Amino acid sequence: MARVQSGTPCATIARMTTQPHTKIPTPNGNLALKALQTILRTRSPLPALEVFHGALGKVFRANLPSFKPIMTAGAEWARWLLVEARESFLWKAPKDPIARLLRDGLLVADGEMHDSMRRLMNPALHRNALVGYVESMWRATDRIAEQWQPHETYDMLPEVRKIALLIVMETLFSVDFMPHITNYWAALLHTLRYISPGIWVLWADVPRPNYRRALRHIDNYLHQIIRLRRAHLTQTGAQPNDLLGILVSAEGVDDAMIRDQMLTMIIAGHDTSTGLLAWAMYMIGADAQAAQRLYDEVDSVLGDAPPSMEHLAQLKYLDRFIDETLRLYPPAHLGSRIAAQDLTHEGYLIRKGERVTYSIYVTHRMADYWQNPGDFYPDRFLEKPVPYSFLPFGGGARNCIGAAFAQVEAKVILARLVQRYRFTLLQPHVHMHMAVTLEPRPGVIMRAVRR
Repeated sequence: MARVQSGTPCATIARMTTQPHTKIPTPNGNLALKALQTILRTRSPLPALEVFHGALGKVFRANLPSFKPIMTAGAEWARWLLVEARESFLWKAPKDPIARLLRDGLLVADGEMHDSMRRLMNPALHRNALVGYVESMWRATDRIAEQWQPHETYDMLPEVRKIALLIVMETLFSVDFMPHITNYWAALLHTLRYISPGIWVLWADVPRPNYRRALRHIDNYLHQIIRLRRAHLTQTGAQPNDLLGILVSAEGVDDAMIRDQMLTMIIAGHDTSTGLLAWAMYMIGADAQAAQRLYDEVDSVLGDAPPSMEHLAQLKYLDRFIDETLRLYPPAHLGSRIAAQDLTHEGYLIRKGERVTYSIYVTHRMADYWQNPGDFYPDRFLEKPVPYSFLPFGGGARNCIGAAFAQVEAKVILARLVQRYRFTLLQPHVHMHMAVTLEPRPGVIMRAVRR
């Protein structure tokens, strides 16, 4: 059982206090109707969360059949969940599809298993390792972008997904995925749908047989890669030089565990980047003034040279552009934890086993922390945000292990695309779709013309 950190007064075990508890508010019928109207108008459930939090405050209880999590928002609750009381919560909900898919993957593992695996994997994802990945990142961008024809239109969501897949496979596993994209594309998308929000939220054991073939297809491919790498290291005695090599060479890490970490990196490592890049491309097309500032900065810093780590340090406006995109459209828009024991916080009782969520989306749009929060304004990041009001990669000891990787990757891809192409947005009306990550639908339809 997880333990409460001693000396953390707000992470109080419920049985240790005799104070009466404040009832967690739940939406009434009128508020639920207002939220439903918001969903119909925006074609997304996320703005409905703003309706609920606006009326009920920073904490309320959802009231759905068999699904009644405690929903929170705001920097204070995020800090409490992610830092102050983190040892009193579990990440893994065994019946959730993501836990069933990733099994003992880093994203869902708890306790010592998570900590030891994170220590093992960290060198391959540390900022010091990223210098060696930059060239692979811009070359992967070129491989996909060079297929674009000037008079054709493209949905940038699948296009940037291809780039992100090539990058994660090459940099972390030393695999050229380009020849395999067609063979595994449908299976990957099917796997993502398996863990996307759906009826399983209300019915955890809903039969889902249609996904088995796709999951087997991906598993067979990953195990083939593991076998080939293990044989190569055994025959040559070569030192591991990527994440896969580190995992294969580690004592006590079997093929099943390696598979779990590889699939975690593929799913978490490429899909979040896909969401960020798709929304960034949308903003390049939708905000002409911001786009022109990007073009001017990239031209000034890069000229005709491909991006390098030294260049990235000079692309300050691109940094802010990416951060503002992450603020408005965070790919991981919601975090979830399971209480490992009875707790109280701010007078609210949280029972052992209850799910507690924190809304990154709502927190990123709260007027408490952001002036004119609905506006796209990258220069707001000239000032440092309130701690835990900006959470695109989570926070605390379990923040995203690939955060530095993702930030460098996004800068390299966007800088390279802006350097080489002019983009025209042909479908300005999009809405937020809650897949595994937050995606623009019906797509970011653009024409790309070489500069």
